[in-house]
Amino acid sequence: MKVQYFDFAGIGVVMLDLISPYLVIFGKYAPGEVFPFFFTMKMFQRALMASVIVTVVAGFLGSFLLIRNLSLIGDGLAHVSFGGIAVGIVLGATAPMYYALFFSMIASIMIYELQSREIMTGDASIAIFLTGMLAFGLVLLRISGGGITTDIEGYLFGNLLLIDSSDLNFITTVCIVSLFVLGVISQPLLAISVDPLAALIQGIPVRAIGLLFSVITASVVVMMVQVVGTLLVTALLVTPAATAQLVGRSFRSCLLWTQFFGLTSVLIGLYLSAEMNTGSGSMIALVTACVFAIVATSKSFLLRFFSEGTFFPRVLKLNQS
Repeated sequence: MKVQYFDFAGIGVVMLDLISPYLVIFGKYAPGEVFPFFFTMKMFQRALMASVIVTVVAGFLGSFLLIRNLSLIGDGLAHVSFGGIAVGIVLGATAPMYYALFFSMIASIMIYELQSREIMTGDASIAIFLTGMLAFGLVLLRISGGGITTDIEGYLFGNLLLIDSSDLNFITTVCIVSLFVLGVISQPLLAISVDPLAALIQGIPVRAIGLLFSVITASVVVMMVQVVGTLLVTALLVTPAATAQLVGRSFRSCLLWTQFFGLTSVLIGLYLSAEMNTGSGSMIALVTACVFAIVATSKSFLLRFFSEGTFFPRVLKLNQS
């Protein structure tokens, strides 16, 4: 049975209606046989819009997660959300994603408290929640007799084409609120991420902002589950931000590069998945990894090329002569 969510004043549908005519125009020039449908058909337009919105918010969030050394928390919370989804399905809930959101928020707050109080350092707490809740969800589904159905596979690997109007409204609302809150707390959050002790001395509410950031992270991760699936969240949350750090010279430039790499990977991934008839989530994840590999290899090659003096010395000799 398809999940239905509270309408949230239809903000996602309203935004889609506004941009739909422009998408149709772009669709005339889109390559491929199937990919143009992402710009012309409502079902595909919802998938495209959800992907873009989630990618934009995930880009900003991932940049902060990297400098806070929390690159694995997205993966951990995604697996926690699967446990919540399993509970919702077993209880017969019409909206299991709400259970996922609740479980992920609780887990995110607990992880923050464990790390901030130095009860458990590093990624140990994330790893425990990751494996524990994934196993809990799988065991619960098996005991209930449901097993891994097509709907469950959609939560594991993502299924963009199943996003309906209610899903789009839910995703859009959560992402817009999360992006707004991130914008409000971005400066103190950056100060806390760089030097929490100095931020505390300056009077910045370190714990409050940390808890708020944890809630935002959990909310965005749950939205990403509907796009790329539980097992592939890191692909959009961390990989574009990590790629941006290879070329960016400041945190602000890294934010911009993250958007470029993230959106490019999503569009290429959607194109390849549509034309090759593969899963959209897995293809997007593969493209993000390939983009990272290309940028990292290119940077390594260029650094070696310039450092070995194979280019600049020749220029100097030509100028001297």
